[in-house]
Amino acid sequence: MSKVKPAPLPPDTMVGGYRIVRKLAAGGFGVVYLAVDAEGQQVAVKEYLPSSLATRGPGELLPQVQPEKLSLYRLGLKSFFEEGRALAQISHASVVSVLNFFRENETVYMVMNYLEGASLQEFIITARELKKQKVFRESTIRSLYDEVLRGLRIVHQHKMLHLDIKPANIFVTDDNRAVLIDFGAAREVLSKEGNFIRPMYTPGFAAPEMYRRDSSMGPWTDIYAIGACIYASMQGYPPNDAPQRLEKDRLSLALSRLRGVYSDNLIEVVEWCMSLDPLSRPQSVFALQKELSRETERSYTKLTVAEKMRLQFDNIVSDNKKSLRRPSNVGTKFR
Repeated sequence: MSKVKPAPLPPDTMVGGYRIVRKLAAGGFGVVYLAVDAEGQQVAVKEYLPSSLATRGPGELLPQVQPEKLSLYRLGLKSFFEEGRALAQISHASVVSVLNFFRENETVYMVMNYLEGASLQEFIITARELKKQKVFRESTIRSLYDEVLRGLRIVHQHKMLHLDIKPANIFVTDDNRAVLIDFGAAREVLSKEGNFIRPMYTPGFAAPEMYRRDSSMGPWTDIYAIGACIYASMQGYPPNDAPQRLEKDRLSLALSRLRGVYSDNLIEVVEWCMSLDPLSRPQSVFALQKELSRETERSYTKLTVAEKMRLQFDNIVSDNKKSLRRPSNVGTKFR
């Protein structure tokens, strides 16, 4: 029998001066709500609520934590709070904006700009279901990740790591921005300190060092995940996870099938980012940006990332003589 997930806060609950409207998403580490502030502006509120450590009944406000799990719960809460404080110092179009963070109800809440659009995961799932040779054009991929890397570079300059980069956490907004969302600091702390049966990582996107308690992580850890995201944007599916690759690495074979579809340079960039040896990867975002923006490989128009992605879907629709709505695969498993 599976464990019952903690109940989300009911609509119209007030926390920190924000009124909860409805639940937007829930994962193993928290719940995200649509809320409105005192002026009626929409915001997203993320509540720290790890389902492996806490329970909460319907209509209740306070999480219930067993005594033996309390120290670990508090450790993750501290990390979540510090992450909110650090993100509040960052102002960049490609990084989610943290407007406020506060303690209440024996947990922590992070208030962010409410973004409208679709995740990159939704775009990939929609595109691959059309069974085209290319999930995205190379120009689209290079533009998209150039934007994402601009944000990630600022994050690293603030001495932070994202630690959970994946297509579900790259959001393409309706106003044409690619935004990094849902940082994974609390997840990383709990994974390292807790004796959990399964790692708390997204298979395929977590670097091999994330599976080892004694390994050091740095910009190269996020860069591995960027490489895995580019791979998924080319193949339509995630790469094999790191433990599988350590046993038998099929990455080069999988990428070789894309030669002629994508440039050798882009394929080599993915292999470079996804090296199993951390020291063999780009050691900084700047080094990766430089390679990804090579002028010999670039031939795109001045369209924004979101415009290019939607234009590509329009072209696919025209080719297939069928209509395609904006991606609506929220919650679809990416595998």
